[in-house]
Amino acid sequence: MSYYPKIEDVRNAAKTIAEVADVTPLTNSIRLSKQYNNTVLLKREDLQRVRSYKIRGAYNKISSLSTSERSKGVVCASAGNHAQGVAFACKHLQIKGTIYMPSVTPKQKVEQTKMFGGDYVSVVLEGDTFDDSFFAAKSYCEHTEGVFVHPFDDPKIIEGQATVALELLEQSKKPIDYLFVCIGGGGLASGIIGVFKELSPHTKIIGVEPKGAPSMKTSIEAGHIVPLEEIDKFIDGAAVKRVGAYTFPICSQHLHKMVTVAEGKVCQIILDLYNRDAIVVEPAGAMTISALDDFAAEIAGKTVVCVVSGSNNDITRTAEIKERALLHAKLKHYFIIRFPQRPGALKEFVAEILGPTDDITHFEYSKKSSKENAPAVVGIELKRQADLIPLIERMKANNFYGDYLNDKPHLFEYLI
Repeated sequence: MSYYPKIEDVRNAAKTIAEVADVTPLTNSIRLSKQYNNTVLLKREDLQRVRSYKIRGAYNKISSLSTSERSKGVVCASAGNHAQGVAFACKHLQIKGTIYMPSVTPKQKVEQTKMFGGDYVSVVLEGDTFDDSFFAAKSYCEHTEGVFVHPFDDPKIIEGQATVALELLEQSKKPIDYLFVCIGGGGLASGIIGVFKELSPHTKIIGVEPKGAPSMKTSIEAGHIVPLEEIDKFIDGAAVKRVGAYTFPICSQHLHKMVTVAEGKVCQIILDLYNRDAIVVEPAGAMTISALDDFAAEIAGKTVVCVVSGSNNDITRTAEIKERALLHAKLKHYFIIRFPQRPGALKEFVAEILGPTDDITHFEYSKKSSKENAPAVVGIELKRQADLIPLIERMKANNFYGDYLNDKPHLFEYLI
């Protein structure tokens, strides 16, 4: 599809959404600026009233509907943030909406969507991924003749998201050298590109998406849209199998670079932001900051902006976030340990095999009388990466070692 966001349309969108969307702050991160020897500014869309930038596009699109279209109601599919933007817009404009969300959507996002929409919105949980919900929503929309509000692949959505860029340029006291933006379907990035190419063409825009769902990167490398068969759904706000027909040509032609970040690295950034900066973000919201390490030399001495896209995180995911962060940092390791079936074997393992700062965090054991050695699945957290090899050597020397599970993904995911 041939489309490119025009600055006058973005300015009109800014006027439209002014009554519902906040002008979010652009803050200097002292910690990150010191770490990368530059100026790192955070565009805090996590502080938006629905805790993500998605209200911008959703409200701009729904506000543009005719009286006839509004009477038929709207339908959307979303992993959570777009749903909340649509729900808020429906209640504010008093339009009926049906919102499809994956069945695995964090409970917090589902409850927030219902809260923002009130009596004007009904939520349907369908499928395991955004794409499953998307196809179900499209089918329902065709049956009811409602208006489908796409989460990213629509000119009005893109123009609404582009208002983030207008604010950035008004708020920054210095020219912006680099801008890191998260990409799921590409709506936010496409809008930002439209504004920056006209008002700040020297700025290098870096697109960032999950390593487990590299739909834009894969498509750019192929030169055409490539639907992914399987994705890691952990970064739910950016995990899509297929990018947009409107967004792909914009991103493929105008992004300076397109990169992916590991889910475990994103988890570590979430923990760092919470523990060091008292900032709560969802996985998609931490993606842009996660990419800075890969550009450390290039961005030194520059003015860098990271769009923090959202903060709709569910506290029940904290344990998984910590686990993924430790695994990525190579500080959490899982083994099959073969314990001799005699009294004192576990005590011997703890006293003589484990290092002084090693900690057992997972233990599954089943005693079998017919075997000399009984296997146990043991998770061990280390203080230093360098402690792993000596630990394995002690296990082997004392005949405790069975197998290492971290590098066996299928077995690892089954057991842990």
